Amino acid sequence: MILGIGTDLANIERIAATLERFGDRFRNRVFTGTEQRKAERRRDAAGTYAKRWAAKEACSKALGTGLRMGISWKDMAVTNLRSGQPRMHLTGWAAQRLAAMTPEGHEAVIHVTLTDDHPWAQAFVIIEARPVA
Repeated sequence: MILGIGTDLANIERIAATLERFGDRFRNRVFTGTEQRKAERRRDAAGTYAKRWAAKEACSKALGTGLRMGISWKDMAVTNLRSGQPRMHLTGWAAQRLAAMTPEGHEAVIHVTLTDDHPWAQAFVIIEARPVA
């Protein structure tokens, strides 16, 4: 069963300007160390940050809250499997919200997909509840 769906579209040039203006203050407020290391290894660091920004926005929408009610940017983090497939990891209040919205006898699975086509980065997040076997 679907518990939540979220999407977001981010402008890569806007994220690049924010990185230029605020630098580490912005990076450290929004992105985990793992996310920062991934982005800084990329030729298009701003695009990588923009996709992760969009994923966090989309995830907060799928959680049904948006970025309010105590949710922190860093409570939602994007990593990648060896295959490149993105994964969303929740901690803190975001994880608590996910647990509260997951029906008894089910486990939550977060699906995330990212894409970009300059100047846009986009993310979709679907939160699914699967019965525990």
